[in-house]
Amino acid sequence: MKYDYLVVGAGLFGAVFARRAADVGKKVLVIEKRSHIAGNIYTEKIEGIDFHKYGAHIFHTNNELVWEFLNKYIKFNCFINSPVANYNGEVFSLPFNMYTFNKMWGVVTPQEAMRKIEEQKASANISNITNLEEQAISLVGVDIYEKLIKGYTQKQWGRPCTELPSFIIKRLPVRFTFDNNYFNAVYQGIPIGGYTKLVENLLQGIEVKLNVDYLENKESFDCITDKIVYTGSIDAFFNYKLGALEYRSVRFENELLDIPNFQGNAAVNYTDINTPYTRIIEHKWFTFGKDECGNEIPKTIISKEYSSEWHLGDEPYYPINDEKNNMLYKGYKKLADKETNIYFGGRLGEYKYFDMDQVVASALQFADLELN
Repeated sequence: MKYDYLVVGAGLFGAVFARRAADVGKKVLVIEKRSHIAGNIYTEKIEGIDFHKYGAHIFHTNNELVWEFLNKYIKFNCFINSPVANYNGEVFSLPFNMYTFNKMWGVVTPQEAMRKIEEQKASANISNITNLEEQAISLVGVDIYEKLIKGYTQKQWGRPCTELPSFIIKRLPVRFTFDNNYFNAVYQGIPIGGYTKLVENLLQGIEVKLNVDYLENKESFDCITDKIVYTGSIDAFFNYKLGALEYRSVRFENELLDIPNFQGNAAVNYTDINTPYTRIIEHKWFTFGKDECGNEIPKTIISKEYSSEWHLGDEPYYPINDEKNNMLYKGYKKLADKETNIYFGGRLGEYKYFDMDQVVASALQFADLELN
């Protein structure tokens, strides 16, 4: 059988493109090497809880087109991400806001908080920002950096903050208001029924094959399609001929507990260096502790996240977009551009950390260019 498009990977990018292609009459086959669809946003039901198997995912966007597109296939609840930081038993609000500054310094007004940060920046005597530590201190001062950023970031990346590029911390929101809304996006929430249900709806009526590794069966798949949308690792596609791109990986320790409430919040970050995990996720609070019928869930599931070095064969989570890896990716991008019937997309295909809305926007943009 001949297909117009072979989509390699049943994650969000692949599912969105496959949907758009099928809607204009293209014959599409989606293959996935895992035993399930939805990639790293995969959720499964356990004791009535939508369990985020590969870590917490909270959808947020200011892109109205992306929001309207996804709402054709699923509705979202009104979950607002308001994580908490735990530093040796002291609890602080995230993102950094007036609640954080009040707990840290006892200040009450934005002016007092700004003065405190400026005093600490001045005492640190940073004139030229060259690394993450200097960037963080310039944003929030020494005290917050030492308690709420330094240990967490070192665990997350496995390197001292002085060896990390400054751009990593520029995403961090800092607000001089009493606002705990981490993303502050116009549209945000969790799909009602879970992310797997969203991807199932996107792929409805489209042929999907699971437990199939494209790279191990490349020749047989290449001959049954005109074009390929590849969302796997770009270096793996080229058999690592230029070297392997680097990532950070994550290991999870999951527990099903016979209690209704473990920590009272969906996410608690552990920011001291001595606690080995970076955060604990309590999955039921993404749906306010209730199942799809609105019933209180009597049990709970927690996941302790341990950031780890990545080795070939491990699950790649966060691209390390430093100078060395970016140069290596440029080499692979040149090879990819020479391919005449293959498009590389998504986090692994483009070696870039994407928020979910950016993945959807990128897939829609590609679909518009390719299919119109």
